[in-house]
Amino acid sequence: MEKNWYVVHTYSGYENKVKANLEKRVESMGMQDKIFRVVVPEEEEVEVKNEKKKVVKRKVFPGYVLVELVMTDDSWYVVRNTPGVTGFVGSSGSGSKPSPLLPEEINVILKRMGLEEKKADTNFEVGETVTVKEGPFANFEGKIIEIDQDKGRVKVMINMFDRETPVDLVFGQLDKI
Repeated sequence: MEKNWYVVHTYSGYENKVKANLEKRVESMGMQDKIFRVVVPEEEEVEVKNEKKKVVKRKVFPGYVLVELVMTDDSWYVVRNTPGVTGFVGSSGSGSKPSPLLPEEINVILKRMGLEEKKADTNFEVGETVTVKEGPFANFEGKIIEIDQDKGRVKVMINMFDRETPVDLVFGQLDKI
């Protein structure tokens, strides 16, 4: 069984509560091998009030939560019966299983949030030389100086204009040499 991302409909304003409730239920019911990540899609926005700038998080899809899971009767039941959940998006009728998001759909959402879909090839090592394959530093080579597995990010020391410059990149932007 493979894991996919599904969209869950919630009562508007209850997205974070549903995320917390679902994470608690996964823990208490031992579903960590079937339900993996719960995400409330948000992005940061700068708000100006009384001439003061303030960064606020705004929900990209109010009333919806994304859940990464392996779809089984058990995982469907746990999510469906979480307080605040009104149902899965993309399921017709009460007993039918919903359709997962396509990989390109979830990747756009996760990128927009600054999260990256975890790539299979994350076996980079500190000290390893890599090539940047996309972004403003494309075609540059550098040495990995730091790895953050959880965020899927790597700090690479790149030589630019005869100066060593640390650059923060995601796994997907790099190739091993």
